[in-house]
Amino acid sequence: MNRELDESYLLHDVLRQVSRSFYLTLAVLPSSVARQVGLAYLLARAADTIADTSQVDRSERVMFLKQFKLQFIQESLNWGEIRAIQTAMAPQQSHHGERKLLEQLEECFKIYEKFDVKDQEEIRKVLPTLISGMEMDLDVFPGESEEELTAFGTMDDLDTYAYRVAGCVGEFWTNLACAHLPVIRRQWDREQKNRSGIRFGKGLQLTNILKDLPKDLRRGRCYIPLEMLDSVGLEPKDLLDKKNMSKFSPILQKLVGVTLTHLDQGWFYTMSIPRWEIRLRLACMWPILIALRTLHLLTTCDNMLDPTQSLKISRFEVYRIVLTTTLTGGGDRACSTYWGHFRKAVG
Repeated sequence: MNRELDESYLLHDVLRQVSRSFYLTLAVLPSSVARQVGLAYLLARAADTIADTSQVDRSERVMFLKQFKLQFIQESLNWGEIRAIQTAMAPQQSHHGERKLLEQLEECFKIYEKFDVKDQEEIRKVLPTLISGMEMDLDVFPGESEEELTAFGTMDDLDTYAYRVAGCVGEFWTNLACAHLPVIRRQWDREQKNRSGIRFGKGLQLTNILKDLPKDLRRGRCYIPLEMLDSVGLEPKDLLDKKNMSKFSPILQKLVGVTLTHLDQGWFYTMSIPRWEIRLRLACMWPILIALRTLHLLTTCDNMLDPTQSLKISRFEVYRIVLTTTLTGGGDRACSTYWGHFRKAVG
């Protein structure tokens, strides 16, 4: 029991330092799925940190990422490889939370080993898919600066990427809920909910891609497909100039439309969660409402290509979403009205 408490403390302590927003979501999740979701998030965040550590040569990052992925594919964990990743990558982190996460990587895998076999299987399915999305980043975008700017080729490329780095999480979330929450298992058509969950994840990822566009462009990454840019006579480098916002607007409008159709499915998914599973419902409501408010900010700001523009909703706005939905008990009518108000504001 003491060991379980120590492990729970480790998960919560590292999560709080790595991501306060996700820590808030984890805190409201039902206890029967919280540890699995929390650990999966930390493992995925560790992989993402490995992929993004620019102080380490790209070829080494690719090697460590492949070794990391193998831990979820091969029959048993390779503790030597895990320690090598930890030793090489942890000292390179300037972000305190990410450094602590990599310092505790071996402990994270020890917690993973103690999970039920079926929970391990779910993590073994989702982590390689997530990591394949990070590998796609490294393969498609060879540089680290705007001088080496590269773009996805097609909308299919963007859709594949959105599935790998976020859509697959919808499946993971659904399968865990069905495995551990009897009322969900009885009421849900898992196959149908997996499809909705995938679109939920894609909607969140596309929102992040649009929000982070100015920053990513200056890191050499243009997630806007060339086929869309060609259609309005733009090249990736043109997005570095805020004067091209008027030409970019039709693309933004189209991508916001695609994102909204995914988020609509995410809202239906959320509201299909039985009312008495209020904790799970709130854990889904918060990110989707935050995404919707972010889209509203993107479509109403002066110029989203301007890197000086703040494209992140305020902490006050986040807390207001959390408080409003909590006080209404996640109720169908009140929260759907809240969603509808935000949805109409975006389009």
